[in-house]
Amino acid sequence: QLQLVESGGGLVQPGGSLRLSCAASGITLDYYTIGWFRQAPGREREGVSCMAASGSSAHYAASAKGRFTLSRDNVRNTVYLEMNSLTPEDTAVYYCAADWSPSAVFCTVVPGQYRYWGQGIQVTVSS
Repeated sequence: QLQLVESGGGLVQPGGSLRLSCAASGITLDYYTIGWFRQAPGREREGVSCMAASGSSAHYAASAKGRFTLSRDNVRNTVYLEMNSLTPEDTAVYYCAADWSPSAVFCTVVPGQYRYWGQGIQVTVSS
């Protein structure tokens, strides 16, 4: 059974850092495009970053560029989102997602393009 489980969220002060993890089971992440998304209260789910299954680099939304880093460890079957210089505007529930696309070299941060989702994890940036 395919499962994506996020961890590493919590409360952090403005300017701080967090590293989110997304552990996959039931699939081999090598063949999946993966993405990170977030949803703040009263707002639509928005894309943060993604990496294609056959891609060599990550794509970032404007809000994440220069501050967030997506990486994947195919041996551990885990995806990470390193978040630095956090602001209160980054407060949201963060989700990882995956979609079967073994030959994809490009990805998109459109939520509808991903079939599998984690349950989400809260990130709160506040002093």
